Amino acid sequence: MATFKVEHAEGMRWVKVGLDDDDVRTERGALNHMKGAVVMDVPWPTLKAWWVSLFSDESLLRPRYSGTGTVYLDSTLGGYHLLKVTAGERWILDTRCFWASDGEVQLSIHRERMRTAFRAGEGLFWYKTALKGAGQVVLSVDGPVEELELRDDRLVTDGPFVIARTAGISMRVKRPAKSLVSYWLSGQKLAYVYEGTGRQIGRAHV
Repeated sequence: MATFKVEHAEGMRWVKVGLDDDDVRTERGALNHMKGAVVMDVPWPTLKAWWVSLFSDESLLRPRYSGTGTVYLDSTLGGYHLLKVTAGERWILDTRCFWASDGEVQLSIHRERMRTAFRAGEGLFWYKTALKGAGQVVLSVDGPVEELELRDDRLVTDGPFVIARTAGISMRVKRPAKSLVSYWLSGQKLAYVYEGTGRQIGRAHV
């Protein structure tokens, strides 16, 4: 498997990927430079992927780097989180959260329900990246994160708190209060409700 290391200097952070006869997938346009016997190609997308690209901000053209050497991805003032995906799990990532993954990790598409997408302001079609397999995934995050676990439970947040969740947890968007009067008086916007059993990565409360 590829090895991932988050490096930093003068406030900037970037991901260094080590390949030893391995391959890695990255977000489109993420490459900074690469060294060694590494070649890049872009797996031809399916017709479904082409169709989704017409309605989504999520990039479905993910370059693949294979061989032996080192790949350096673009630097940012933000941060990164290394997520270990185990066999039998299916993860759903928030939009524009995917940054890189082992070649053994399979990338696919998840679509939220139309009602959820509409209430979240994403139109009727809200597509996200889904993952399954076994390996490491690099998530692009804007701050510290923490892992939470739900066991047939519910988590209600003021906004899109969760950046990644396993398939056993559903998401919907609703008013935080039952009555319209309470909703208007509360000053709270729409709440994101996560329900079910599984693991999720959320933005840390700091």
